[in-house]
Amino acid sequence: MAYINAAFRSSKDYEVYFFIKDKYVRVQYTPGKLDDKILTSLRLISTGFPVFKGTVFAEPGIDGSFDTEGSEAYVFSTNQSAYIEYTPGATNDKILSGPATIAETFPVLKNTVFEDGIDSAFRSTIGKEVYIFKDNQYTRIDYDSKQLVGTIRKITDGFPVLKDTIFESGIDASFASHEESEAYLFKGDQYVRIKFTPNATNDVLLSDIKPIVDGWPCLKDILPVS
Repeated sequence: MAYINAAFRSSKDYEVYFFIKDKYVRVQYTPGKLDDKILTSLRLISTGFPVFKGTVFAEPGIDGSFDTEGSEAYVFSTNQSAYIEYTPGATNDKILSGPATIAETFPVLKNTVFEDGIDSAFRSTIGKEVYIFKDNQYTRIDYDSKQLVGTIRKITDGFPVLKDTIFESGIDASFASHEESEAYLFKGDQYVRIKFTPNATNDVLLSDIKPIVDGWPCLKDILPVS
């Protein structure tokens, strides 16, 4: 049984893509409220993103992802990556680069924990920086220059607010909210909303850690996916 494996913020305000195994759903979300809506019903990734047919991104599915500029995003599956242009509500997406190994796309990640896979990622509020997570570690990279920003650290070193929570050992999926400096983190059947602080460690939990279906009622009939 699977919950949310990956997510990225859409170019359309308050919309997000959730990936669960070989399927996905597009949701309109409402931070702090319970009136989220399903915009694209649960379907195979290969149906909504036909450009992924026959690739690891369709099956077994997408492990991690993050949005960049406009309607573009990086997606990851196993040790593979691709840079795509997506079209919310349509199926004429394009692969702009890749598929290639993570180490080929981001040479700075070669010989690191991220070389063989990225669990989750979300955009920072600084320039073209993004947080990436694997197991209990994280770092920030500039996806344009493809350089590390800082070092690879334990999640609890950079996000002490997550110490003694389920997220200290890893984050299954995450995405940056359309609200400034806010992000959603998911692990198993649980999630939390945080206020993050790049270059500082005074992040704040904006919600209790609770079941995904309690905070996202529109997903009750979808999760978990068998």
